[in-house]
Amino acid sequence: MILKEFKSDRLDVRVYDTRKSMGSAAADDVAACIRKLLSQKAEIWMIFAAAPSQNEFLEALAAEPDIEWDRIHALHMDEYIGLPEDAPQGFGNFLRAAIFSKVPFASVDYIGSGGDPDEACRRYGAILDSVTVDIVCMGIGENGHIAFNDPHVADFNDPLKIKKVKLDVKCRLQQVHDGCFGDISEVPEYALTLTVPAMFKAGYLFCIVPAATKAEAVKKAVFGPVTEQCPASILRKHGNSVLYTDPDSAEYIMDRAV
Repeated sequence: MILKEFKSDRLDVRVYDTRKSMGSAAADDVAACIRKLLSQKAEIWMIFAAAPSQNEFLEALAAEPDIEWDRIHALHMDEYIGLPEDAPQGFGNFLRAAIFSKVPFASVDYIGSGGDPDEACRRYGAILDSVTVDIVCMGIGENGHIAFNDPHVADFNDPLKIKKVKLDVKCRLQQVHDGCFGDISEVPEYALTLTVPAMFKAGYLFCIVPAATKAEAVKKAVFGPVTEQCPASILRKHGNSVLYTDPDSAEYIMDRAV
């Protein structure tokens, strides 16, 4: 059940009564968008985020009926550098388990964590240069990042499509908070990430953000200045963007919503 809905600039902000209903609602909306686009074109391209925050959404999306997955090409938005290729913390591996292996996509392209980062950037950048991304399904980090565009590396006018970045401490600690790593010393310091413009150019942005650990970032994204200091704030400038929250992540925006 939806508790509140309002606009912040061009961003549609929605608060749901539970994390599960939030994920289900996002899946319903993404599925409807997919069906609409596939009625207009032969195939579409989607980008997915890998994080525990996406669990309910991805489970519900994989179960949606009447989606022609074999007309959908899938990408993902970031990956650690230096993890073993079979590491469960790898974002490609997370998405393979959560959705890529559950439905018959036309294609799935993985960034990869164990190869040469420069070559991975060239290869993935070439893919992004050659296609039009239709839908991005994403989250927001505790520091306001989107993908691995932490505040110190985010660039709203980045000329690149994908780049190597050094992760800030708050971002690496989030991976521990999420239960993906036991200690910050285990979290890689570097990663590859799609840039802000690479995602922002997509036709539709669906941003799924549960949990109390994200409440401060959600407040800044929704009501703070639009700045690289909170990269997620750029969502307010996209014409087809929706932010899905639960009562925990929406704690600091409920009273200010109109």
